[in-house]
Amino acid sequence: MKNLLLLFVLFLYAQVTAKTTNESKVKFHPIQHATLVIEYENTFIFVDPAGDLKKLKEYPSPDLILITHTHGDHLNPEIIGQIKNNSTIILGNKAAIDQLSYGIFLMNGEKKTVNSIMVEAVPMYNISEGRILHHTKGVGNGYIVTLGDEKIYISGDTEDTKEIRALKNIDHAFLCMNLPFTMTPEQAASAVLDFKPKKVYPYHYSQADSFSDIKKFKRLVTESSSTDVILLDWYPDKEMK
Repeated sequence: MKNLLLLFVLFLYAQVTAKTTNESKVKFHPIQHATLVIEYENTFIFVDPAGDLKKLKEYPSPDLILITHTHGDHLNPEIIGQIKNNSTIILGNKAAIDQLSYGIFLMNGEKKTVNSIMVEAVPMYNISEGRILHHTKGVGNGYIVTLGDEKIYISGDTEDTKEIRALKNIDHAFLCMNLPFTMTPEQAASAVLDFKPKKVYPYHYSQADSFSDIKKFKRLVTESSSTDVILLDWYPDKEMK
């Protein structure tokens, strides 16, 4: 009887331990459109800090800033100047770093380790006729950020390129979807079905006076895969139609 009780206790402990182990240590704070704060233990990473300075200042100064490219909804030098401190490290594509005149640039495919955080620059570009001039190949960067044992993919402005479809072992994926600058919800869903992230977060989905159909995106993904689609509030001041 004692042995059975001991086995039962060990079983319960294993279940609790497994649940705790599987819980993500990474927190995501949507700021606005393409601007994101990633929190990991005591580390804060700001992605494309170009929107809502007041909300950005609710968080500690960033340890790391990632910039995907120079468009105004992704790069705002004035905001960066107000949120960084002397120890903030800034990584970006070459054009963004040239515009700032400080920071470290990464070319597509390059990797950089910053305070035990691995950052890999992934190509971001348009492939459809009529959209190619918005983002040309080799200029901007998406990023894969590794925090502990979790991998986060941040798309920047891109379409469903072969590089996205070839991604492996992504825990969290942030995918843009708005026209004419990036891709449709259908394109984004198709890419997700190929690279199979554990969780995907639609972002950068405002277009003109409307929004991309992220509910359709969620339906397309969940009907055909086990990927969780997480809908965060990127536009608190705008009503979804």
